[in-house]
Amino acid sequence: MSLRRFAVIALAVTLLTAGVLSWFASSNPDGLERVAQTLGFAQTAQEHAASDSPLADYRAEGVEDARLSGGLAGVIGVVVTGLLMGGLLLVLRRRGDPGPPDGRPTSPDRS
Repeated sequence: MSLRRFAVIALAVTLLTAGVLSWFASSNPDGLERVAQTLGFAQTAQEHAASDSPLADYRAEGVEDARLSGGLAGVIGVVVTGLLMGGLLLVLRRRGDPGPPDGRPTSPDRS
């Protein structure tokens, strides 16, 4: 299997997981929230700096349907993360070792 084919399949599976399987995620509190509720300090929680961002709480702002909103937020997260990773890889690839100044390939050290 070629690397390109593998990448396309991996992207499809990731988007499917983020966009569709997230519909089945539990709406119950996660482990940390549950412990905070059980021990009685959940009411002391404060809003974080990104609480008013478009994808806060795993929901896409402006989408009323909770399942669609969660799936859309997952897909947007995958796409943005992929674009950032791809950009970083391009930058790192261009900064690679340029080789010797005369452009000839280097031979392995035969010591």
